[in-house]
Amino acid sequence: METIAASHLQLVLEDNEKLNKENEQLKLRVVQLEQELNQLNSKHSLDQSSKKNTLSKPSNITTTTTIEPPTPATCVDLSLTEYLRYGRQLILAGFGLSAQKKLKATSILIVGAGGLGAPAAIYLAACGVGRLGIVDYDVVETSNLHRQIIHNESRAGLSKAQSAKMTVEGLNSFVECNAYDLQLDSSNALPIIKGYDIIIDATDNVATRYLLNDACVITGKPLVSGSALRMEGQLTIYNYRGGPCYRCLYPKPPPPETVTNCADGGILGETYTPNLLLFSAASHPLFRSIKLRPKKSDCEVCGNKPSISKLQDYVQFCGIGVLDKSPTVKLLGTEERINPKEYAAIRAQKARHILLDVREKVQFEICHLPDSINIPLRELPERLEEVKQALPFSNTPVYTICRLGNDSQHAVPLLRGITQGEVKDVIGGFYRWSKDVDTNFPIY
Repeated sequence: METIAASHLQLVLEDNEKLNKENEQLKLRVVQLEQELNQLNSKHSLDQSSKKNTLSKPSNITTTTTIEPPTPATCVDLSLTEYLRYGRQLILAGFGLSAQKKLKATSILIVGAGGLGAPAAIYLAACGVGRLGIVDYDVVETSNLHRQIIHNESRAGLSKAQSAKMTVEGLNSFVECNAYDLQLDSSNALPIIKGYDIIIDATDNVATRYLLNDACVITGKPLVSGSALRMEGQLTIYNYRGGPCYRCLYPKPPPPETVTNCADGGILGETYTPNLLLFSAASHPLFRSIKLRPKKSDCEVCGNKPSISKLQDYVQFCGIGVLDKSPTVKLLGTEERINPKEYAAIRAQKARHILLDVREKVQFEICHLPDSINIPLRELPERLEEVKQALPFSNTPVYTICRLGNDSQHAVPLLRGITQGEVKDVIGGFYRWSKDVDTNFPIY
């Protein structure tokens, strides 16, 4: 027992000695920082005195009523409270006081307060960025709170931009935060973007990506662009230190029907080279970095002879708008579709038929109708024989259903050759089913 106690005492003494050494190192670092601060304060006082003696306003200059964007803060001194708040950053080698002051003097505009913009705003505010701007036209929804962590239940229905501002101001009172409760477009983008040093694209639609890219090239701002979908994410910086812009990589937008939106990255690695950082939660390694192609000399907006010098109609250019989160597919005629109430009547009559649910398995497991067959749309071409084998008769009708009534339309043409009966999709999918037939059916 005495041996154990002695060993424990020795460990305590060793830990105490380590803590004392760390404390002395921190004290020395604080002294160094205070000396640096005093030197900067002295220089600042001399500069201010010089400006007062040499600058005056000419009498022939008139004022204007034009409202200009806010300019970045010029005062970068830290208060004693800020020294205490950011102390764990200040003592990091390679960061220190100079980096903290640069951060405080920096202004950043975040476009999108959703799954990407929410954590970006929180961390930028927490670490002491001088001024944040947050743009979002949408409102807080409880179905988004699992990833949009800057909002909370009590703010459901409130503007996302205002909700984000409330969180930022509650987190760090030293950060100036401006909320822009609007839809960014060609008419308002430039005046807002001009007032910030760095722009973050945290949106989920292709039209806004082209808008932000062109606006950043025109105004000379670096564009940090992030995207996330399901288990994967991407991050890169456009228009930075001679690197490519978004149009260099994607001169033309993809067809609207191929665009997948997600109502929702992280910033890691070296960011001064034109690289694309890829993240996949289902892969190993989790992170990969890919070198991007260089800036294109013939790029329409950032090339040697650009043809785009002003913002355009990006909804028309992309064929899809900011509000088109889940664009409705119009593939079938009315005679090839059935509304939920009509299909409910077929089920009530117990008429013989096949209901093919073409959602992914993970969605099928959330909720589904009894006696339905689940074959995801992407697997259907190779699994048509399974559907054929399930038909009790050659003329058995087949009805397809999905979440919103889009994928189910694509399934109908694939199924026409396996039955002599009718093949139709359920209009509006399970969303309409929950609204029109069974209000207890989950909407997700």
